[in-house]
Amino acid sequence: MQKLEKMQMTQDTSYSYRVIERAIQLIDAAPQGMDLTTLARALDMSPSHFQKLFSKWVGVSPKAYQQYLALDLSKQMLRNHHTTLDTALNAGLSGTARLYDLFLKWEAMTPGTYAAGGLGLDIYHGWYDSPFGQALLMATDRGICGLAFASDADQSDTWDDMAARWPEARFQPKNQQLDEWAAAIFNLRGTARLSLMGAPFQIKVWQALLDIKSGYVTTYSDIAQAIGHPKAVRAVGTAVGRNPIGLLIPCHRALRKDGSLGGYHWGLAVKRAILAHESARRDAAADI
Repeated sequence: MQKLEKMQMTQDTSYSYRVIERAIQLIDAAPQGMDLTTLARALDMSPSHFQKLFSKWVGVSPKAYQQYLALDLSKQMLRNHHTTLDTALNAGLSGTARLYDLFLKWEAMTPGTYAAGGLGLDIYHGWYDSPFGQALLMATDRGICGLAFASDADQSDTWDDMAARWPEARFQPKNQQLDEWAAAIFNLRGTARLSLMGAPFQIKVWQALLDIKSGYVTTYSDIAQAIGHPKAVRAVGTAVGRNPIGLLIPCHRALRKDGSLGGYHWGLAVKRAILAHESARRDAAADI
């Protein structure tokens, strides 16, 4: 058994997420929580392996992680780690996007390119292991234009969803540049560049999302206020939902005003796992 577990430990990073996805289901079904031994056995793992896997993945113990997976996590974050995207934040605390201290540069393509459905663009694509399951990464020569997850759908459904956003583009197999950007995103090696393709209003919303630091959340109404359209909350929600670059443009950090999760294009289990992961890492870093 120990030999088998060592082999599992060396598998792709999405293995960790698959374990976490199963753990979420088990924890939700047990209102009183589950101790380390019981949860590990339910996952067909030894307690020691389970402890090592989760500590490596999120930086805290499985017992502490259960607290971050609580169903009311989003409401707790809204109370304690809510940013209003005000002027001070925009001026002093952000302006760059960070994913666990990963520096991202971005630029927006012209509205004409978006309106033309990607006509004349070569979009490179490939599947990669991520901390949150299999991820489809897509990029032009200018930068990453798409990142989607396949945990709530099979790969063909995810591909159809993303490819339909740029129906006139030429889709090419992944190249070395895409591999390098994937390494920067999922292995935290190097830097990556984003290429935002959307309508002007959508890009404004996505820019506001980029101002939300990892481990913090905001609301759709705060985003509407920040972009100068305070009454356009529903339109903001639609733009958030149409974000093509999951994780990096952090639409998972946008919540409803009442603190509920709202929707997530790639499944609420993925959204909860990402928020719990970021929140735990933020608190772990604060304790150092």
